Amino acid sequence: MIEYRSLKSSFLLISGTLLAFAGYAQNPAPALPQTKPIVLTGATIHVGNGQVIENGVLAFDKGVITQVGPAGSATNATGAETIDVKGKHIFPGIISLNTTVGLQEIASVRATLDFNEVGQINPHVRALIAYNTDSEVIPTLRGNGILLSQSVPQGGVISGSSSVFYTDGWNWEDAVLKKDDGIWLSWPPFLASSFNYEDFTVSVKRNDKRQEMLNLFYSTFAEAKAYAELKDPNPVNLRLAAMKPLFEGSANLYIRADYGKDIVEAVKFAKEAGVKKVVIVGGDESYKVAAFLKENQVPVILNPTHRLPNRADENVYLPYELPGLLHKAGVKVAITYADEWWRTRNLAFLAGTSSGFGDVSPEEALQFVTKNAAEIIGAEKSVGTIEKGKQASFLVSNGDILDMRGNVIQMVFIKGGKVNLDDKQKRLYEKYKTKYGK
Repeated sequence: MIEYRSLKSSFLLISGTLLAFAGYAQNPAPALPQTKPIVLTGATIHVGNGQVIENGVLAFDKGVITQVGPAGSATNATGAETIDVKGKHIFPGIISLNTTVGLQEIASVRATLDFNEVGQINPHVRALIAYNTDSEVIPTLRGNGILLSQSVPQGGVISGSSSVFYTDGWNWEDAVLKKDDGIWLSWPPFLASSFNYEDFTVSVKRNDKRQEMLNLFYSTFAEAKAYAELKDPNPVNLRLAAMKPLFEGSANLYIRADYGKDIVEAVKFAKEAGVKKVVIVGGDESYKVAAFLKENQVPVILNPTHRLPNRADENVYLPYELPGLLHKAGVKVAITYADEWWRTRNLAFLAGTSSGFGDVSPEEALQFVTKNAAEIIGAEKSVGTIEKGKQASFLVSNGDILDMRGNVIQMVFIKGGKVNLDDKQKRLYEKYKTKYGK
C-alpha cells in the first residue's frame, strides 16, 4: 500500500511540473482595457476608405477613436500617453471572412474540430458558442494584422450561423463583435466534378441530385417564412426560428456558389423566398454576372486568389484580376481564404496581389480586407476604417502590410487595449535560434 504522504508529494511534484510546461505553452493574456488616453504621432495613417494621412495623429480613449488627422490638428488630452511612431504605418485591422478560426485547431485530431454538424439542414447550429479563444492559431493571426475573423460552420446544405470575433479575449463573450451575422447555404452546382485517382483526371457532368436539393430549399424556406410570420409560435421550432432574421433583414444569407448560372439562380431564389440580404461566397465566375450582382446589390466574398485558373482556356492571371474586375464593375467585394484557419494570416498578401492586377490601387485593395468586409457583415459603424467614433482596433507596421516585406507588425490595439504579440511560433523561434543559428 502506498503511503498517503508520499502519494501527495508525488502528485504535487507532477502537478508543478505540468504547470511549468503549461505556463510556457500558454497564450498571452488578453489585453487590459484602456485606462488613459493614448496619442500616436508621426505615422502614415491609411484610413481604409482610400484616404492616406502623412505625418498623422491618431488619438483614442476608452477604446474609441477620438481624433484622426494631420499632425498640426492635434489637441492635447489631459493625462494622455504620447507614443512617437514616426516612419511607421497605421492600418485598420484586417477582417478575415469565411474561416474556421476558433472552430478548428489540428486537422488530424478529431477532438479539436468543431465546425461540422451532422445533418443537411442545420440553420440553428451556431459558431458563436463553439469559438475557442485559447486556440494557439489565433495569436499567429493577429501578429500578421488579422484583428477580426468570421467563424463559419461547415457541412450540410444549410450549415448554420456564423459570428464575428476579435482575435483577443478571455472567452467568446469577450471576443464577439457580432453575433449570428448570417446563415450559410451551399447552392447545388449545375455541374458536378469528380476526381479519378487512377489516372488523375477530372470529369465534369450534370449534377443529377441538384433538383432534389433545390426542392429541399424551396420547402424549407417556405416553411421558415410562414413560421417567421407567426407572432407566438407554439411549439417552438429551433430550425425555423433561427431563419427568422433572414426575412427581417437583420442577418445575411451567405450562399456558396461559383458558376455564373448558379449565382444568378441562387440570388433569384433568395429574393423570391423573401430574404432581405444576400451575399455570394466563392464567386469564381462572378465576373461573368457582375452587372446582375450590381443591379441586385449583392456583395461577393471571393475564394483565395493565389491559385491557378479553374479552366485551361482562362487567362492565367484571372484569379489575381478577379477582385479588381468586380470592384470596377461596382460590386462590393471582399477576399477570403475560404474555410481555412491558420493560412488566413496571409490574407493581406492576397489583397496586395490584387493591387498589381486589374488597375486597382493599394488603398482600394486594402478595402477588400477592411472596409468592404466590415460593410458586408454589418459592422461598418464599429470597424473597417480608422475614423472618429469607431473602435480603436488597428495596427502599427514598419511598412505596407499588403507586402510581405513591409508587413512587420510593431503594435496592435483592439478596442483600445494594447495586445501582446507573442505566439507559439515566436516562442519556438526563440527556443531554437541558438541551436540552428550557428
